[in-house]
This record gives sequence, structure tokens and C-alpha cells, in this order.
Amino acid sequence: MALATALLLWAHALSLAGDTSLLVPNPAVPTHSRWPRQAGVPSHPRDPQITADPPWTPVFLPEKVTLSCQGPGVSDRTLWHLGGRFWGETGSSHLRVTENHPGGGSFQCRGPGTGLSPPVTISFSNDWLVLQVPPWVLLEGDTLPLRCRAWKDIGVTHVRFFHEQQPLGGPSGGSQLTVSPLGLGHGGRYHCQGSVEHLLAGRQRSRTVTVTVRELFSLPLLHLEGPAEPPEGSPLLLRCLSHPSPLRPPPHLQYIFYRGEVMVMGGPQDSPQLRLPRVALAHSGNYSCEVRAELARVRKRSVAVTVTVRRVPVSGVTLVAQPPGGQVAEGDRLVLSCSVAAGTGPLSFSWHRDGSATPLATGPRYELRTVRHQDSGHYHCAATNGATAATNGATTATNGATAATSKTLRVTVLVPVAGATITMTRTEPSVPVGEKLNLSCSVRAGTAPVTFTWLRDGQKLGWGPVLSLGTVGLSHAGTYHCVATNHLGTQRVFKARSPAVTVAVTPRGQRQQQRGTAVAVGVSVSLVLLLLLGVTVTWHLRYRRRTAAGESRGRDPPAPPEHEGDQRDPPAPPGGEEVLYTHVVATERGVGTPPNRAGTPPESPVTYAVLPGPHARPRVTSDTYENVA
Repeated sequence: MALATALLLWAHALSLAGDTSLLVPNPAVPTHSRWPRQAGVPSHPRDPQITADPPWTPVFLPEKVTLSCQGPGVSDRTLWHLGGRFWGETGSSHLRVTENHPGGGSFQCRGPGTGLSPPVTISFSNDWLVLQVPPWVLLEGDTLPLRCRAWKDIGVTHVRFFHEQQPLGGPSGGSQLTVSPLGLGHGGRYHCQGSVEHLLAGRQRSRTVTVTVRELFSLPLLHLEGPAEPPEGSPLLLRCLSHPSPLRPPPHLQYIFYRGEVMVMGGPQDSPQLRLPRVALAHSGNYSCEVRAELARVRKRSVAVTVTVRRVPVSGVTLVAQPPGGQVAEGDRLVLSCSVAAGTGPLSFSWHRDGSATPLATGPRYELRTVRHQDSGHYHCAATNGATAATNGATTATNGATAATSKTLRVTVLVPVAGATITMTRTEPSVPVGEKLNLSCSVRAGTAPVTFTWLRDGQKLGWGPVLSLGTVGLSHAGTYHCVATNHLGTQRVFKARSPAVTVAVTPRGQRQQQRGTAVAVGVSVSLVLLLLLGVTVTWHLRYRRRTAAGESRGRDPPAPPEHEGDQRDPPAPPGGEEVLYTHVVATERGVGTPPNRAGTPPESPVTYAVLPGPHARPRVTSDTYENVA
């Protein structure tokens, strides 16, 4: 063993003697440097980075490591820090490190106006077996190469790697192992074991090497801008806050937002913000965000933030009518619209009239295409953002919903005037001078107030439902009309014109003459009627007497006297008694009767019926008369 140690020391001395590339501090540069010391300033993404060749630590004593300072702001003049303290300045961006010049430790560099680079740790070993790892700080997602190496690259067999005393395994017969991708849990102490193919070595175990794994970016924090219980309809802003590591230029990060386990935006995005312009009840839930560095295969998810969206109470319910004011004529179209100033949904609307709890219709719009007179009344609309129950005309929300009603709107349906007519206080169209006359105008239909205008011969004469002409004169004669009018607001006027009524005025004398003429005509007609009645009665009496006389002659006919000529007189009553001639009958002679001597036709025989007059002797029961042929 002592011989092996001596050989190692001798080889180390030879390697130091042959090293001519070591840079030492420039004696012209004071140890405090002309540039401000920035040992405690953390690295910035624009700060320089250090690379090492070979990229391992620890290295064996005879070897050297070249450090290079790279990045923006780095020039040929570079300041170097060792163990957190300024070490010196070099005329280039390179620094060669051996065990003694400047020795192992934690190296940093900076240029004019830059910050310090992340540290690089270089260490030396004179052991038979070392476990070599990268000299810089590793980040999540990096690849960790583990190299189990023997002195002077002597062969090593049966290599095994350990992390925190736990075997990692590895390729059979190999001296390297790669751990990728790194997580924070991969930091810690590593060592390796193997058989060194040297006469004096045998089975060896390396010293423990500490591997530090830093975060590539910090664990994201989901920050809610605004209240955790926003009202419906308000905007929602969530920010996913994560800071990249200052040890490296920032990686390209992507952000995913979740509500529960469902992605909100549909996939990764470059923006760390989630904006929802108007939230609804469905947006309530537990939100979280995930940050991904795809190239490094690193993903981190934030703690969930609970967002509870609250309904906005319904308020400011407004009812608007078209036409404005709710004044319409019968047959018109009426549209009522309901809106709310505030309130979140789903909103529902119902329409009511005259305080009835039973809705006329539902929806934000109520339309009557043809308004009727019975549609008049007081209307209001009710709005709610959930289930409602109607009790005694009041609308009450249930299950946390809210409800509100509008002010009442009076809908007035006007019936246009129609069927105007004129009536007179007299039944006769002719009015005598000096009498009084009133004309009245009425309508069959029409909503009050109704105004009336009177016209005579087309000229306006007066107003009102009754036209009083007073004492009629000749100037009042003419053709009269009345015009009935009602209004809907100030724009619409409805009119109905009555049929014409003609008033004739007669002078008083002409009227008396007309009355006298009428009386004379009446008397004449009465006399004619009396005369006709007398003739009828006389004819009836004579008819009865004639019938009775004919019957008397048949029993005892007297011999009529014969007279010459055309004049025939009835015979004198016997004994000078009073007689009454009741019937004279002329009969034609039979065929073959010769004419008289004068050649004139023979006279027709005359039959007389002689009856005792009223002053003759009393009639006896034997006085029975018949017609005599």
C-alpha cells in the first residue's frame, strides 16, 4: 500500500511540473478589482454562464480543467470569483484550473455591467475510483450522467451506482449511468463501486458526491383577481404565477387551466392568464393551473382555488309598451316588453293583469295583435332567475332565486265613435214659426269623452249633444248634421257623421189655412160617408119591402087602371084610404104580341102593389099579399 501511495505522489508531481498553461492572478490588478464587487447578486437570465472542459467533477490530481465564461456583456477582460470572493481578472474569457492554481472550489465569472454567473464546482481526487458528475448545478428536466472512473482510466468492472445508499443498477459491465429527466427528488448523495483492474487496487468504492437539483421553474401559484364569490355576469381573471430558475435562460413555458379535472381553455397556451368575460353559475368550481416545459418534460400543478359564482338578485324590472303609454284603439296592435336592470339567470318572465296570480303569458314579450275593448286594464310583468311560486297575487322565488315585478301600466283601449244619429222633440219635420225645437245627437258606440259638433247646411252651428233652437223662425229651416268625435292622445281623432235631418219651417197663417183645409176635407169625407150609409140603409129597406109586396100580389092583385100614353099613375086607393106603393114591376109581353095601331111597340104591363098606409084601418091578420104576374 505504501508503494502505491508513493507512485501516485510521484505521478502527481510530474503532472504539476509539466503544466505550463495555468493562469495566475495578474499582479497589476488589485485584489479588490476596478469593478464593483457583486458576489451576492443573484444570476439574471442575461448573466454569463460557465462551461467546463472536461465537464466533470471531481477530476484526478494530474488533470486540469478549462473554464469558459460565456454570455452577453462578456469581453476579453473577465472577473473571476472563487468561493463567493473575488479572485482575479484574466485577459480572456478562459481560466485553467488545477489543484493548486487556483485550486478547487466554486467558481463564478462576470463581465463589465453583468451579474455573476451560476457557480461551477471543481474538485480534485487522488483515489483509485471516483464518481464523476457535471460540475454545475442541475435543474429539473436535465440529464444526469454518472461516470465511475478509475485512476488513469484503468479498466473498471462490476460497476454499481448508489443514490442515498440505494442501488440504482446500471448496464452490465458498463461504467456510466444516465438519470433522466431529473426531478427534485434526484438530488442527494451518490457513489459507485467497482473492481479496478490494477494489481494494487482491487474492489473499490468511490467517495460520495452531492448532486444538487434545482427547480427549472417554481411551483405555480394560481392567483384569483377579485372576490372568490363573484356575481354572475362579472369578469373572472386567474393568473398562474411561476418563476423560472435564475441559473439558466428561461425555458419556454406553457400553461393549462383546469376546473376540476377538465381543461378550461381546451389545451396548453402561452399566456399565464385565464380570462372569463362573464361568469355564470356553471363556472363555479375548483380551479388549478399546470405549467409545462415540454423540452425538459417538466410539469407542475398548482393548488386548487375555489370559485363560487353567486346569482345577482333581480332588480329594476321595467315594462315598456308600444304604442307608448299603452293607449290604443280597438283593433290596433299592442306590444308589451319586460326587461331587468340587474339579475342573472336563467331569467324567466310572466305577465299579469289586474293583480291576477294566473299569468296571461310567459316570456319577455307579450303581444296582442288585435286589441279588444275588454283588454283594457292594469298590466305588470314579473321577472325571476329561478323557480317561483305565486301566492295571493305575489310572486315569490324559491331555491335561492330572486324575483321582482314592474310598475303597473294602465292599458286603455279606446272604442272609436260610430252610429251617430239625430232625434227631434217633434215627430213632424215641418215646424211652425214660433214653436220651440230641440235636436239631440247620440252615438251607438264610442269611448267617452265624446264631443259633438252641429252643422246646418254644412256650416258649423254649435257644440254639445243637444242643439236648442229655441223659438223657431224661418231662418232655422235647413239640413242638419251632427259630427261625433273622440280622441286617442293628441294624434289620432275618430269621427262619425249622422244622417241628414231636414227641418222645414212654415208661417203661422199658412198653418191655420192648412188646418182649415184639413177640417173641410174631414167634414166632406164624413158627409160622403153618411150619405153612403143612408143610401145603403134605404136600399136595404126598399129591398125588403119589394120582397114583401111581391108576395102580397100573388094572393090578391088589384086591377091596375089603363091610361093612354106614356104616363101611368097608380090607381086611387079604394074608399079613399091611405096607401103606400111599395113595388112597381115592368114585364115584357110575350112573343107574337102585335104592335098597336100607331105602330109603336106595345107598353109593358105594370104591376102595382097597393098596401094600406100607416094611417089606414088597422091591419088584420088576413091581409096577406103576394106578387101578381
